[in-house]
Amino acid sequence: MAFKAEPEFGFSGRDEWSYASAVGVGPLRFGMTVDEVVEATETVGQTTVGGCAQDHAIFSPTWKVEVHRRGAASSPPAVATYVSQAVGLFCVAVDAVNGPQVTYDGIPLVGRDLSELESDAIAYAEAVGVHFRYTPEGYAGPDDPGVLMRAQPVGQLLRSRPLFMVTRDGANTEWDSMPSEEYRLNGQSTA
Repeated sequence: MAFKAEPEFGFSGRDEWSYASAVGVGPLRFGMTVDEVVEATETVGQTTVGGCAQDHAIFSPTWKVEVHRRGAASSPPAVATYVSQAVGLFCVAVDAVNGPQVTYDGIPLVGRDLSELESDAIAYAEAVGVHFRYTPEGYAGPDDPGVLMRAQPVGQLLRSRPLFMVTRDGANTEWDSMPSEEYRLNGQSTA
């Protein structure tokens, strides 16, 4: 079953990354160190590394590595990665506008209208005889605990911003592992 993303939204110029559950996305593998993340993404563009606020005492110190498309360092990052001291790379957030396109069994996940993504997830689940799931915020996506669908405001629209994850130190689920920087509701931090 093939799914098409909206051509008017400009998907044709995006890099395409693959996703493997519990393994990684694109050139990134879960468990990588900060230095390994920077090295793996140097072909994509420029990186900046910064610390994350330690909002929960249960988690070890965490770094955020932002990857900007080559020649576009002043634009929002195409990808934001989160690296824990205890478990390494545990989260890759793909920007709805600037990020690479990542598909899940043929369904484009990045930069999609959320209602169209939901329709595709339902159609896929019915056609293949599998399940799909909703996040606690109500966004539909694949029935894979390593894919968390988020919304990113793009002008007056909300577009899909997937997070690809594994659990980090002391967390029970990927949802519990989500970095506080990624908690957003309509573009506003709720952390």
